[in-house]
Amino acid sequence: MDTNALIPLHYALDTFYLLICGALVMWMAAGFAMLESGLVRSKNTTEILTKNVILYGVACVMYLLVGYHIMYSSPEGGILPSLGWLIGAEHAAELVAAGGDDAPAFSKRADFFFQVVFVATAMSIVSGAVAERMKLWAFLAFAVVMTGFIYPVQGYWKWGSGFLNQAGFLDFAGSGVVHLCGATAALAGVLMLGARRGKYGSNGQVNAIPGANLPLATLGALILWFGWFGFNGGSQLKISSIADANAVAAAFLNTNMAAAGGLLAALVVARLLFGKADLTMALNGALAGLVSITAEPVTPAALTAVLIGAVGGVLVVGGVLLLDKLKIDDPVGAIAVHGLGGIWGLLAVPLSNASGSFTAQLLGIVCIFTWVFIASLIVWAILKAVMGLRVDAEDEYAGVDIAECGMEAYPEFTRKS
Repeated sequence: MDTNALIPLHYALDTFYLLICGALVMWMAAGFAMLESGLVRSKNTTEILTKNVILYGVACVMYLLVGYHIMYSSPEGGILPSLGWLIGAEHAAELVAAGGDDAPAFSKRADFFFQVVFVATAMSIVSGAVAERMKLWAFLAFAVVMTGFIYPVQGYWKWGSGFLNQAGFLDFAGSGVVHLCGATAALAGVLMLGARRGKYGSNGQVNAIPGANLPLATLGALILWFGWFGFNGGSQLKISSIADANAVAAAFLNTNMAAAGGLLAALVVARLLFGKADLTMALNGALAGLVSITAEPVTPAALTAVLIGAVGGVLVVGGVLLLDKLKIDDPVGAIAVHGLGGIWGLLAVPLSNASGSFTAQLLGIVCIFTWVFIASLIVWAILKAVMGLRVDAEDEYAGVDIAECGMEAYPEFTRKS
């Protein structure tokens, strides 16, 4: 059979697969919204939902206008975008082929859609960490810069054939490019913002501020777990060959097993430390396991994936406790989950992938963290000087729902008819 006759079929199948996986990752926006709204107090629920919905729209527009071009410009490194260039890609001959093949692999529009939902994921990480005390419009202003410029620059270094890719840095689906990036931007924001009032006492005690809706938080974590199959499985980009199909199957299996390993490890460590089965630690343990396997979900054996996820689960429990010791207030544990999980996941790549090296992985970690932290800190500082980052004490006490959005998520619980 003429192999050229199969190209349209491969093209259609791979394009369809990429679109479906992109839709799964887009559904993770709901997961972040539910997780975060469950882990904040009821008086801050509407605002956190508003942030998660709007940041997705901001990410889509900014990535279309500038981000995608910056991230996938020529190896020489184009910076200034040609606005609207994506709309002109109509014919298969103009489409970028995966892996450098001569034949087109999938629609460029499908590739853009798959990439843009990753950008929104990185920004969603920031949302939870700065919850309950940041001004809505300051957050959205940062989202414009983050999704349009900060994220795409470091994304170009790896996925756009930049210098980290040339140096042998491996990050299959984004433990560094997405998760470490988002956690680092969140860390810079939290440091500029300060802790919630009442979180830390003058004598060093840490005061628990429980979330309002753990069923909602659990639903959010499970939605994220479900969407992660598209996150990691879709990053193979193709499924139409035997090798690609096997790689996708491995990515799905290992993604699931790493989440299970992270959940169980975090649950056991929390039981040993606190004497109780801490649901929030278990949920974040599952997410840390997912983040940890994202750098390389294809090459590990299933049991190895469990162990990689388990280490991530242990790290997230220790990370949450350490951040509280340092008085770095992250209401949802996003910095520990995505930061420590991302770093561990990148370092774990050479354990199962012979092409990886610890030197290249460390180089990627340092470069991503340094760029995102410094750039984010500068943007946060400018926003603080221009418009302020934090709501005033009265609005924080009453809840940012009314101050920022003018409505409550649960009005029947707080007002008499």
